[in-house]
Amino acid sequence: MSRIRVFTAVTGVATLILVALLLAGMFLPAAAAKFVASTAFIAVAILSGAWASVYGRLILLGLVFSWFGDMFLVGTSQLAFLCGLSAFLLAHIAYVSAFIAHGYDRRWVWFAVVPVTAIAIGVFTWLEPHTPVNLALPVRAYIVVISMMVIFAIGTRGRGGSVLIVSGAILFFLSDLSVAALRLVQTVYPTYVLGLPLYYAGQVCLALSSSQSRSH
Repeated sequence: MSRIRVFTAVTGVATLILVALLLAGMFLPAAAAKFVASTAFIAVAILSGAWASVYGRLILLGLVFSWFGDMFLVGTSQLAFLCGLSAFLLAHIAYVSAFIAHGYDRRWVWFAVVPVTAIAIGVFTWLEPHTPVNLALPVRAYIVVISMMVIFAIGTRGRGGSVLIVSGAILFFLSDLSVAALRLVQTVYPTYVLGLPLYYAGQVCLALSSSQSRSH
């Protein structure tokens, strides 16, 4: 347990350092801080027993895809963004698969469909005017998959799923909006100030949920 706490703390501290370095315009050290933070949440999952269940292994796969997404997004080109988007798309697919493997209640899923779909439509409407033509399809697919992730995360609650699952999915969803605002809408405000802490908190929640899975 102590090692899990250590790597959780490493993720948190590295995230704060990452934000500070980005605000200071120190991009190379910031990349190193991102590497540390992202590697640490993988360690949290492994130490939490991710290998012991189908759910845990799928969560670990999602975390690994996320790690690659983080590294791609160190770059600022459109190609780097597309590679990062693709990696995170695969991460979300892995998470959806994990939640299905865990088990979900259809009533909880349908309860979540209407509000999450409404939010997804709002996000699509917001991003559409700012999305380059060559990114339109990937961005639409991404919105669909992240919405499914939240819906099925909520669905697991009906089958005894940990609140960590729902928290992790929602935090990840919110962090995705900050990335979209920064990379597509190109807001003046550095949205990563909120987005990065939300993202890493979400990943840690999902990593920790590996220890509470009911799947085998």
